[in-house]
Amino acid sequence: MAFILKGKPVADEIYRKLEERIGRLSEKNIIPCLAIVRVGNDESAEAYESSVLKAFSKRGLAVKSCVMPDNSTEAELTEVLREISGDKKVHGCMIMRPLPRHMDENRVLQCLSYEKDVDCVSRQALGGVFSGDKDCFAPCTAQACMEILDYYNVPLKGKRAAVIGRSLVVGKPLSVMLTGRDATVTMCHSRTLNTAEICAQQDIIIAAAGREKLVDKSYTNEHQYIIDVGINVGSDGKIHGDVDFEAVEPAVSAVSPVPGGVGSVTTAVLAEHLVTAAERQLS
Repeated sequence: MAFILKGKPVADEIYRKLEERIGRLSEKNIIPCLAIVRVGNDESAEAYESSVLKAFSKRGLAVKSCVMPDNSTEAELTEVLREISGDKKVHGCMIMRPLPRHMDENRVLQCLSYEKDVDCVSRQALGGVFSGDKDCFAPCTAQACMEILDYYNVPLKGKRAAVIGRSLVVGKPLSVMLTGRDATVTMCHSRTLNTAEICAQQDIIIAAAGREKLVDKSYTNEHQYIIDVGINVGSDGKIHGDVDFEAVEPAVSAVSPVPGGVGSVTTAVLAEHLVTAAERQLS
């Protein structure tokens, strides 16, 4: 039976460490405020926004919701982002993606100021991650994976790690972050040959491919730690990860569940980034 890498204790520890910092800002009449920009009414985006609002309101953090119609123009969205960048009462911004197809997402994201890019969506922020700049904010989900590994004392130095998925949200930045901690990283993706064979030789697997139950027992060995980043709605209407939990759990050393794993930690990391951004803008 594998040890279950639950996200809640990790998130709780992050929030506990934030309490004093939020209190110091409050003494200066500063409430860290996150702007969430959403174009349209995607149900999953709305659900995540609601979960952030709930988590933040419990801890003295503010959320400003900026909802725009589906038919908003790219110029209108970029103007909103410029207003947020210049608003001293807003300390961070999250843009719900993907944006509508009629917008150039890459161009839009560059309109957000570096100081308020708390989820690492701009080229400047991503460049900071890839170059090892400690002052930039890493993508929250990628950072959440690192927080889980650290909380549960999973050794990284000299270990072999496979990252399945090559997105700029998780796969690519996480590979760089693991390499920065002296792990030897193999990135696998949809065109990788013999992915299961490669993964079976690794000490750590991070599954972030967006494919339901992709990682089965053939990917594993008994000493592995597996972090499941996937969120997929199955034919049964339930949320499933990229890992076949029932098949993998008896075969590995430790595995994170879905739900109950990375998601709550991602929100806590977002809160930490927001507080840090508020402290920097104050100073």
